[in-house]
Amino acid sequence: MIIFNTTVPMTRTAVQSKAKNVTMFSGKGGVGKTTSAAATALHYATTGKKTLVISTDFTPSLRDIFELECTDKPAKVTDNLYLDEITYSDVKALWEKKFGPQLYDVFSTFVDIGYEEFADFVATILPGIRDEFMVDYIREISESGQFESIVWDTAPAGQTLGLLRMPSLMNHHLKPAARIYSSLKTTQNTKRSVLGVIREWQELSDKDMEFLRKDVKFSIVTIAEALAVGQLEGIFAEFRGYGLSIDHLIVNQVVEGADSPFLESKAQMQQRHIADLKRRFKLESTILPLLPHEVKGIERIREIERRLFASTSQWAG
Repeated sequence: MIIFNTTVPMTRTAVQSKAKNVTMFSGKGGVGKTTSAAATALHYATTGKKTLVISTDFTPSLRDIFELECTDKPAKVTDNLYLDEITYSDVKALWEKKFGPQLYDVFSTFVDIGYEEFADFVATILPGIRDEFMVDYIREISESGQFESIVWDTAPAGQTLGLLRMPSLMNHHLKPAARIYSSLKTTQNTKRSVLGVIREWQELSDKDMEFLRKDVKFSIVTIAEALAVGQLEGIFAEFRGYGLSIDHLIVNQVVEGADSPFLESKAQMQQRHIADLKRRFKLESTILPLLPHEVKGIERIREIERRLFASTSQWAG
């Protein structure tokens, strides 16, 4: 069970540092987004900020990358750095705590179902409710002021876009809900209760969408290959459609110092794609090298950190 105190009043310092204190990493599977998230979190912690790196990918690898055996939630990685990975069990427990009784109250007015059966169904079968919860949970941690920086490692891009669109989608579908539920053949007291819940959901989705727009920095990780580059246009367009802007583009696994015909050919191909990216996307960007070893453990993660936070930009957007 994840335990965070999300009711701590924010100090003036916490309020001042709140803006954009959350950095979300997204990208297709296998491009290095979790490695980039780990390196970013390590950097913030090294500069003295109390930092949480958290994964909402249900096949997470943060603990493996940090070679962390501790199972505490959250687990301390090093000075100022804490790590957590949200599991299916966490989703159910935390969703029940905040949403379960209210949602059950609505469904039980016209569906005969026990609470435990209903909670299992929602937490595992209805990903939209789950995604709304995840966004709201990250928002609550951010607003609590417990961490100066939060680094959010997400599921592969397609799932992440579903997560990002959920607050807006929930709000859209809730607009006609008041008319529908007010037409149910129930008592007036039940109608008032249901309509009150609907209003609370609308307020929640408004808060979560505002949080994504104002308080989250978005970093996209990709590789310099045709398929990955081609997918970026659609990802950027969908972000814009929800009023979200991508702040940083990371191009990973780029060949440097080619010493064989194979690597030379690959490097030439990659440079063509990088030139295309520079032309199409004008934003802060970083190139990370293809490494001859796995990135696991603090020292290897620091190699990525040094490149991500180099004093001179490798690619000015």
